[in-house]
Amino acid sequence: MRRPLSLTLRLTLFFSIAAAIVFPLFGWIIDRSMQHYFDEEDAVELERITNMAQELLTDLQPGGEDKDSGQWFEGFPAGHRDALLHIVSYDGRILYASPGVNLSSLVHQAPEHTMTDRIFHWQHADHNYRVLVRHVDANRTTGDATYTVIAAVSIDHHLRFLQGFRHNLWLMSASGIIIMTFMGWLAVRQGHAPLRRITARIRETGASRLRTQIPPGSLPAELADLAISFNEMLRRIEEAFIRLSNFSADIAHELRTPVANLMTQTQVALSGKRSADEYRRILYSNLEEYERLAQMTRDMLFLAQADHGLSRLEVSELNLDEEVRALFDYYEAWAEAHGVTLELDGSATMMGDRLMLRRALGNLLSNAIRHTAPGQAVSVHLTPTAGGEVEILVENPGAIPTEHLPRLFDRFYRVDPSRQRSGEGAGLGLAIVKSIVEAHGGTIEATSGAGRIRFRIRLPVAGPDLNN
Repeated sequence: MRRPLSLTLRLTLFFSIAAAIVFPLFGWIIDRSMQHYFDEEDAVELERITNMAQELLTDLQPGGEDKDSGQWFEGFPAGHRDALLHIVSYDGRILYASPGVNLSSLVHQAPEHTMTDRIFHWQHADHNYRVLVRHVDANRTTGDATYTVIAAVSIDHHLRFLQGFRHNLWLMSASGIIIMTFMGWLAVRQGHAPLRRITARIRETGASRLRTQIPPGSLPAELADLAISFNEMLRRIEEAFIRLSNFSADIAHELRTPVANLMTQTQVALSGKRSADEYRRILYSNLEEYERLAQMTRDMLFLAQADHGLSRLEVSELNLDEEVRALFDYYEAWAEAHGVTLELDGSATMMGDRLMLRRALGNLLSNAIRHTAPGQAVSVHLTPTAGGEVEILVENPGAIPTEHLPRLFDRFYRVDPSRQRSGEGAGLGLAIVKSIVEAHGGTIEATSGAGRIRFRIRLPVAGPDLNN
């Protein structure tokens, strides 16, 4: 696949193309304006000469154009820039002709309609003229004395000026295009300097330098959001990296004890001859450790699938009160052994995954029974809310220090680390509860106060949005 052009090259080309269009366009407009100005100036000059000749002709009497009548026009073009005058009477006689250039050939180019003017360009002997031909009715009373007046002015100096002007104009346009291209490249390169600084800072970022920050105040406003987003991304990566490091350390810590127990018991068993009953007890003890490792592996696999959205929900309509009673039946014997009673209040229905919600509620119940003193009760309250949600409240007597509440749902976290080897599991139960609740589009929070520990779950009645 062809690599796209760089932003610097794209913007430089844009400036070049824009300059290549704008400068010639403006040059053409200026050139046309100058040419129009000279055309207007020449037309005014020709009109002035022709009108003055017409006024002189009107003073002649019919038949009074004798051979000396040309004296009337002697010196007439004087004062007019490079002007020529040629007058032909109605009978074809030349009344007046300026010396030097013969304009008689232009008589036939005059329009046939009386008093109809025509200004045109005429080239003669490497000289250029602008010419006006006009038919004049000199007799104001009878109207039968018609003359042809031809006025011409030289435009050589105009053309020379325009030629030099065009040369300089297009030279300036070409220079302007080159300068604009260079300035555009320089401006783009300077404008991209903050991006290069950001790139250099990102290139320096590594696992050991996750605290690298880009000050948004040192960047243009357009890049400030990018810097803020980058800093926020680094913060999240750092938090995830710390969690991953802690998670790896916790896994090693959790696996170390059962593996050490298995190794110790196996070494003891192999250190001497044992009876079949002794081997059987050792194997049963090892089996408990294997079951603990297997459960930890299953829990970790479940959490990994939940993190990556690989857990598929089998959604159906659930009567939560029936599901809680079924869990009460399952935990009843264990609760009685601890001297704990189980209580249910309220009812609610919702859409959800039966097995996953049972697992979440089961983890909360087992955790509550384990931490409830004999003679006390664990209660579950089900309450439909007006916002289209179901609230599940699991509470038991006890207290948790406030500083531990935000981390209760972290993996392998225990409020009392000294109790981690008392058969309470690997500390993944509440993390699994949170993953299941979030998979259903709900929320969970833990509070402690007035001698009670409460886990409050809110789930949408309509169930999870499986499209997300």
